[in-house]
Amino acid sequence: MFSVLFPGQGSQSVGMVKELYDNFEYVKNFFQEADDTLKLQISKLIFEGPKELLDQTENTQPAIFLVSYSIFNVIKKETSFDISNANCFAGHSLGEYSALACSGAINFKETIKLLKIRGNAMQNAVPQNEGGMVAVLGEEFDKVKKLIENGKSSYNCFLANDNSNGQVVISGKIRDIDQFIIELKGLNIKNVKLPVSAPFHCSLMSPATKIMDKELNKINFSIPNNMIVSNVTAKPSNDPQELKNLLIEQIEKPVRWRESIINMINLGNNKFIEIGPGKVLSGLVKRIDRNVELIQVNNVNDLNNLNNL
Repeated sequence: MFSVLFPGQGSQSVGMVKELYDNFEYVKNFFQEADDTLKLQISKLIFEGPKELLDQTENTQPAIFLVSYSIFNVIKKETSFDISNANCFAGHSLGEYSALACSGAINFKETIKLLKIRGNAMQNAVPQNEGGMVAVLGEEFDKVKKLIENGKSSYNCFLANDNSNGQVVISGKIRDIDQFIIELKGLNIKNVKLPVSAPFHCSLMSPATKIMDKELNKINFSIPNNMIVSNVTAKPSNDPQELKNLLIEQIEKPVRWRESIINMINLGNNKFIEIGPGKVLSGLVKRIDRNVELIQVNNVNDLNNLNNL
């Protein structure tokens, strides 16, 4: 069995999916529809940059979705591989929206509008440069969790992403993140401050939760064609109301990616296909279980590889 994975923020790059855009007219149509829906030249931003503007959360989120959705449709139309037979769809943070759209739970236009609003709401939930994130490397989740809990008197940080064995991401206000980093250095624990200007997936995002609660409840979700593994629960569901509620919770809850992958493997999935820009998720999955097969699809050559499966 196989499952399909959709990437989140951090996978973007200027020029992504240009080859498929140049080769397939319907991909051009998706990009034009995105420009018209957002009243923004998101296509020009994707292909020409500048990178600093593409990296702004309110642009990154709809851009990555647009690319992932385009690739998914190219796979359906141009290959003999039946992607609809996937056991599960899962996406990392904003990638969960890609998973829902590609499984038919929400339509393209609704999804890209939601992600523009979501990106803007998350970016503005905390004043610019007051919040941040740090990746803790080489330590198990439980140890990092204990450090956070024991350090409450010195800093107020939050577990944001349990990405893989040896990669846990922490959110918080900059002053708290800096205090936490001092402790990590004292313990000789490797860490990398992430180039983001907001503390995602923690309670500091509560203003964004209110906005997305309102926006998501305007949308009718359909039963998805594939089971969707939620970031919040790390478990599969195909219940439209539950999936909508979990998207609202997802803004402040940690992304349980490591558990999600383990649960999919335990369901019998031994192959994962990453659809979208880059191969960040494949790298995370490899750290979780080296025995699974990993395939990335984001160019014409990758399509040929799928035909040979």
